[in-house]
Amino acid sequence: MLILFNKPYGVLCQFTDRSVPPRRTLAEFIDTPHVYPAGRLDHDSEGLLLLTDDGTLAHRLTDPRHKQPKTYLVQVEGSPEAKAIDALRNGVMLNDGATLPADVSALGTPPEWLWPRDPPVRFRKNVADTWLWLTIREGRNRQVRRMTAAVGLPTLRLVRTGIGPYTLDGLAPGETHIVSAPAR
Repeated sequence: MLILFNKPYGVLCQFTDRSVPPRRTLAEFIDTPHVYPAGRLDHDSEGLLLLTDDGTLAHRLTDPRHKQPKTYLVQVEGSPEAKAIDALRNGVMLNDGATLPADVSALGTPPEWLWPRDPPVRFRKNVADTWLWLTIREGRNRQVRRMTAAVGLPTLRLVRTGIGPYTLDGLAPGETHIVSAPAR
C-alpha cells in the first residue's frame, strides 16, 4: 500500500509526539495501521509525503543510490543572480560535502494552485522574494534549505510537489490518496 499525503505546515512526520504541549502529528490525518513515512519532511515544510507498509518500496524511494528525483516549490528571500542559480545547478558545497547538481528554474509568481500557508510567511516590504522550482536527487537533512542558504537565498517556504513518479496532483493540505498499485 502507498499513501500520498499533502502534509500541512507545522505537522511532524511521525505518529506520536512526547513534547509538552504536543505538536500536530500524522495521527491527526492518517488512521491506516502499519504504514510509515518513506522519508521525511520537516515540521516547517509542506507538501508530498509518502507512507507505505512496503519496506522494499520505502527503500527504493528514499535510498540515495536510487537517485529518485524530489521536486520542490521554494520561496526564497532575495532575487537570485545567475551566479546563485548556476551554483545550485552545479552542486553546492555544504558542511557534509558537495551536493549533486540540482535542476532549477525561477518563477515570476507562484503557481495558481498553491494554497496560502497558515501562518503566512512574513512579508517584508523592502526585501524581494522569489519562487524557484528545484529538483534534487539526494535527500540529506534539510538539504534544500541549506543549499539555498549557501548561495545567499534563505528559504522562506518549502513545498515538496513530487517524489519519483508521484506528485501532489490537486491534493489539498491534509488530504490523502491511496495508490492501489505503486510503481515498481
